[in-house]
Amino acid sequence: MSERHTLERLSEEYRTNVPDDLREPRSFDWYLDALYEEPRIARNAHQRVADMFDHYGTRYDEERGVVEYALAADDPLHDGENVFYGREVHESIHEFVNKVKSGARGLGPEKRIKLLLGPVGSGKSHFDWLTRRYFEAYTREDAGRMYTFRWVDLCSVIDDQDPGDDAVRSPMSQDPLVLLPRPQREEVIEDLNERLDAPYTLRNDQHPDPASEFYLNELLAHYDDDLRRVLDEHVEVVRLVADENRRECIETFEPKDKKNQDETELTGDVNYAKLAVYGESDPRAFDYAGAFCNANRGLFSGEELLKLQREFLYDFLHASQESTIKPKNNPRIDIDQVIVGRTNMPEYREKTGDEKMEAFNDRTKRIDYPYVLEYGSEANIYEKMLDNADVPNVHVEPHALEMAGLFGVLTRLEEPTDETVSLLDKAKVYNGELEDEEIDRRKLREDAAERADVSEGMDGVSARFIGDEIAEAIMDATHRDRGHLSPLSVFDHFEANLGGHGSIAAEDLDRYERLLETVREEYRERAIEDVRHALAYDVDELRRQGEKYMDHVMAYIDDATVDDELTGRETEPDETFMRAVEEQLDVPSDRKDDFRQEVSNWVSRRAREGRGFDPRENDRLRRALERKLWEDKKHNINFSALVSATDLDDEERSAWVDALVDRGYSEDGAAEVLEYAGAAVARSEIEDGGN
Repeated sequence: MSERHTLERLSEEYRTNVPDDLREPRSFDWYLDALYEEPRIARNAHQRVADMFDHYGTRYDEERGVVEYALAADDPLHDGENVFYGREVHESIHEFVNKVKSGARGLGPEKRIKLLLGPVGSGKSHFDWLTRRYFEAYTREDAGRMYTFRWVDLCSVIDDQDPGDDAVRSPMSQDPLVLLPRPQREEVIEDLNERLDAPYTLRNDQHPDPASEFYLNELLAHYDDDLRRVLDEHVEVVRLVADENRRECIETFEPKDKKNQDETELTGDVNYAKLAVYGESDPRAFDYAGAFCNANRGLFSGEELLKLQREFLYDFLHASQESTIKPKNNPRIDIDQVIVGRTNMPEYREKTGDEKMEAFNDRTKRIDYPYVLEYGSEANIYEKMLDNADVPNVHVEPHALEMAGLFGVLTRLEEPTDETVSLLDKAKVYNGELEDEEIDRRKLREDAAERADVSEGMDGVSARFIGDEIAEAIMDATHRDRGHLSPLSVFDHFEANLGGHGSIAAEDLDRYERLLETVREEYRERAIEDVRHALAYDVDELRRQGEKYMDHVMAYIDDATVDDELTGRETEPDETFMRAVEEQLDVPSDRKDDFRQEVSNWVSRRAREGRGFDPRENDRLRRALERKLWEDKKHNINFSALVSATDLDDEERSAWVDALVDRGYSEDGAAEVLEYAGAAVARSEIEDGGN
């Protein structure tokens, strides 16, 4: 049992996570010194968000040609709870970050809305949520620190200042540099850029917000334009930490009913409590509580952005293009934020077809966020879902999650134009299973991109639907006192509920049901393979056969001889034996050299890495050797007993169950798969034997 958490211990842990200077006011002079020591403190929002992604780590996937950001690939802050899977997702995240980084360099995307476009349940909202969580955490670290300012002791100078406003925080959380007049600010920024080690240049040409500009002008007039006295005596610099709950530097905005929403939710409104104190048109009587105001210096997140009325979207034109907002009866206010929007396909099609939305559409950078198209990665999503939940004591059988993922992926793929390539073949190619066959993965993707309405993976069954049905199948198993979840029970739940799901169109049902049958057949083949493995598998024999095959392949490639196992004499490579292995994968004779060179390169690569030869670690070679082992041993198996035996205490049948348990099955699941696939294996072999 872990050590008990006391209040003292919890308090100490909390204090270690709080920035040291969170509540410590500093002088403007101190801030200038801090900037000269670390110019990155003065970054704008795009620059800070771009650095945040790199801060948590990156790795380059050479095969995919995409940068994976640890923020999404590993989720270090939450122990991997929010990891994202799939090539398509990480390509989308890579594209998003590239646009932010381009904006950090001032290349144009800083003036655009980053619009995440994807079907329901594709994960775009969750990625947006995760980005906001990491931005909060980053600004609490030294690498991500930023500062703002507050006005103090105002009543001593400004006669009509409300005593409750003697100390006033910058309502837009602006960088203290905005308090320097433009010529002096440019001199400082020029100095900082000379010291800056970064791929971007610092900039700050913002005006102070109207309230701060009012205070600055009043104080400068009082002190005969002595800027130093104003900043020394009436400005305190304070640490700024992003916090969505407090609406500081992060804001989310959601569409509401047309009758209950107006533009003040975006730009702010009159503070009626202060109106009686300061009067109309006084900037001190304005409430900077609009979403754009709250998001300043950080992230603005617009949920279902294109569901907003056209009039609301106009506010985004200036916010994105000019980085300003225009509240009613107030001057324009400068803003600095990364504006992210999310939308689904129906709203996107509607708005892009609206000629009146041309200006808005021109100010967006669309980032496609499709469904995952690799069913192995899709299975990882469901596995993560189960890992993060309190799952009943139900054993998930082999292939259950993978076949569920395969069904989802098949519904999302564009049909290949090459009639020799089936949709199932395409799914396997995308999953990395047939990449060495005569199927060009790149050509498949290019072909799909040309045929898709927007891009491949933008429609089909969502991971959310599949996850829900897996959850239902698990609960159904507990109600029936079944201790295992098999692919067959998952398929049954898919079939029963496809027609009743709101996101699945009626015209797609027939196609989805046909695809489900395809997945059932694929699972049947895999179940048969598992049963064959249980009946004939021998690790030592597999390794011996693998070593023999590689000895003969190496000799064949080098035009050399091998030592005969029995006589010890040098002989030519055994072509009959090599072909017996290769034919298990349907490798034609005219491609045998390619296959042999492939496995030879794999062995050589492992040797250079200091790793020994193990045929089980090469998927294709392993499958070929397992199938040959089956052909060699099947004549010694009592198939009649496999068809008719029902007593699990039977010694022979128990051995088969144990072999399946070693492959990850539960005992009940092993018995089920023996009944489902074992009889098919037995009947097939009995029929072959009779012919």
